[in-house]
Amino acid sequence: MTTASAPLASTPARPRYSNPFGNLGRLRRFIAPAVARPFAIVETIAFMLVVLALAHWLVPDDPLLAHSGFPWLWLAPLVIALRYGTLLGILGGALLAAGALLQKHGVDAAWQTPFIVGGLVQTIVAGHFGDTWGNRTARATALNDYLNDRLVALTNSHYLMRLSHERLEKDLLSKPTTLRDAITELRRLSITRGLEATAQEQGESGAMTGAQALLEFVAQSCQIDVAGLFPLRDGKVIGIPLAHIGEPFELDLHDELVTRALGTKQVAHLMDAAETAAGTQLLVCAPLVAADGSTPAVLAIKRMPFLSLNFENLQLLLVMLGYYADGVEHAALARTITSDVPDCPVDFALELGRLARLERECGIASSLVALVFPQDEAGDSLFEHVLRRRRSLDLIWAVRKPGASVIINLMPATDSTGVDGYLARIESSLLAQFRLDFESARVGVHTLHLTDTKPGSALARLLKRSGVDV
Repeated sequence: MTTASAPLASTPARPRYSNPFGNLGRLRRFIAPAVARPFAIVETIAFMLVVLALAHWLVPDDPLLAHSGFPWLWLAPLVIALRYGTLLGILGGALLAAGALLQKHGVDAAWQTPFIVGGLVQTIVAGHFGDTWGNRTARATALNDYLNDRLVALTNSHYLMRLSHERLEKDLLSKPTTLRDAITELRRLSITRGLEATAQEQGESGAMTGAQALLEFVAQSCQIDVAGLFPLRDGKVIGIPLAHIGEPFELDLHDELVTRALGTKQVAHLMDAAETAAGTQLLVCAPLVAADGSTPAVLAIKRMPFLSLNFENLQLLLVMLGYYADGVEHAALARTITSDVPDCPVDFALELGRLARLERECGIASSLVALVFPQDEAGDSLFEHVLRRRRSLDLIWAVRKPGASVIINLMPATDSTGVDGYLARIESSLLAQFRLDFESARVGVHTLHLTDTKPGSALARLLKRSGVDV
């Protein structure tokens, strides 16, 4: 058992962060910050005063370097504009202009005007360049975060599938359910039950409406005798359990295993280190970690069979809890869509809600395209052909109703230009395969670009335009 549990202690999972600027050191981060700090105004003023004072000290007869053949002092506002943007660049330029206007030695008025105006124009152009690329970087970062969330979800699903194939090869007589049944039940407990929960149930137990059922199911699958599910608020464990199995017990909020589990966001168990045994009353503490890194609760296990305390069982426990935590978060987001469109699939509603939030927070456009096909032999062939031509990033909801078949295609990070390209590609495919375009094939096309309005209402309007009753 010691050998099986060693990887949990020796190889703690470390989060990976995408860094669009590369691996920058502290000095380079200070020189080229990713975002402007609130202290930037003070830095700008201090920097310009230092530059002016240094120029006056080095060349007292020509402190503006007017006779050097190049306006060297305007490099300082230029650097500020590239570093912090147009407004602070103009502030730096104004300070330099004030110094030029106050200068009386070796500078005439006819020289001051082009010196100041030319420098300010240069600073504004450079600041506009810095602002534009700063905004593009922020948009790219937000889009990468969205794609990273989807990658995490796919990775978890892949791990569950691989683990299920491995478990099919082993003796499962001691297990009352298979891993496939576990996934189905966890989805029902988190997403489906969260969508069906009443307002009173949500108020009584928060977002985790199926906490007791979750604990009973996990205890049955992982052979747990005594355990409690304790919520977190502002990163701190609350001593009142959401659910418990076996005899109730009081959790020590400063328990060594609880602290280690929250710090590493991994399963902490008694065999991690010998010194832990003196500071804990638990055998195992497992956090519920969602795909976005949030931890809504921890599972504290006080008693379980000795043979169940192994690496595979504890790793399965962590994955099941993480799958449930994702479902709880997804249910709250999907509920905003299914309240307007009850027949909308959960996965489709979830992605629609996340993309609407992405557009509202970062301005990254996404689109919905509805293709309406006649429900006959030729229309069914076109319908199946278009389904097979979907992009890998898109999410499709196929709706069949009397007289027509409808494909609702959710296209992440796609604006009107991308929609036009998608429709042109589909029409070209229909021409090559069936010698038909949209008009001759009697295919209706409806598009909708997500805005900051309610995405559920927008989807309902698109379905109504496509002839589907909500």
